[in-house]
Amino acid sequence: MRYDNTRIGRRGYGGRVTATSGPLRLRVFTEPQQGADYTDLLAAAQRAEAAGYDAFFRSDHYLPMGGADGMPGPTDAWITLAGLARETSTIRLGTLMTAITFRLPGPTAIAVAQVDRMSGGRVEFGVGSGWYADEHTAYGIPFPDLGERFERYAEQLAVITGLWRTPEGETFTHTGKHYRLTDSPALPKPAQSPAPPVIIGGFGAKRTPRLAARHADEFNLPFASMDDSAAQFARVDAACAAAGRTPLERSVAQVVCVGRDDAEVARRAAAIGREPAELRANGLAGTVEEVTDKIGRWVDRTGISKLYLQFLDLSDLDHLDFVAAEVAPRL
Repeated sequence: MRYDNTRIGRRGYGGRVTATSGPLRLRVFTEPQQGADYTDLLAAAQRAEAAGYDAFFRSDHYLPMGGADGMPGPTDAWITLAGLARETSTIRLGTLMTAITFRLPGPTAIAVAQVDRMSGGRVEFGVGSGWYADEHTAYGIPFPDLGERFERYAEQLAVITGLWRTPEGETFTHTGKHYRLTDSPALPKPAQSPAPPVIIGGFGAKRTPRLAARHADEFNLPFASMDDSAAQFARVDAACAAAGRTPLERSVAQVVCVGRDDAEVARRAAAIGREPAELRANGLAGTVEEVTDKIGRWVDRTGISKLYLQFLDLSDLDHLDFVAAEVAPRL
């Protein structure tokens, strides 16, 4: 779903139009570990595609958070996306974020490339270092300390992108602290050339911006304030400048809860166990007018080109339709 940010400045939602203003892409972001199976995700992805959203993303977690029972149990992110790749035709597909602790880099490069081919080139690869210790202990996954996880994260990015970008007929070799690959044929190649877009995020002040400048196409910040997001985007821009790169695309993820009136907002907030006032303060919640205004302020303050709308209640697909029909056109 694409809308012109430059309209926002002209309509007075935030004043001047930033240098990065352009098409604002609205994306659906889901958290299936909270309680959704493949059938639920398929229904949501197909509804999002029909409504005109730009992309359908999911988290990569094996355990619920915040008191949810997580029934009927976790779904694997890349197995899910492989299925969705064959059951959709236009919407882009990806993760916020694939946890490197769950996977080895070589097999991950193969899996993501295969799903990209299955989708006809619609995959985007969001990747992070992993953070939720409980899901690792629950499923027997090693969980190193933060320092080692970041080392592995940086190495996995080098390996995965290196495999994708190795020309056909040549081999890839990597000798690192945690991973060694020797004369890999670096196959299969993704449908997108030279590689699917890579998304990195997080609030690390030094290492994270440098890593993004080296490997990413987009920088994403989840559930943060406008001021904190603007400050981190500036750090990433500075790292890109130091590396001789143009600025990365900017995006944020925000929980969404929109209604025709306060009663509908309250009903949708209750369904996800949140209070309307808290959601208004920390997400995109309220009436259509309130949410449209806040999106405008986000664009002006941070220069985002993509907005990941976190829909937490996947039984309420009318919510996806309502945002597409009522919020998007007002942008």
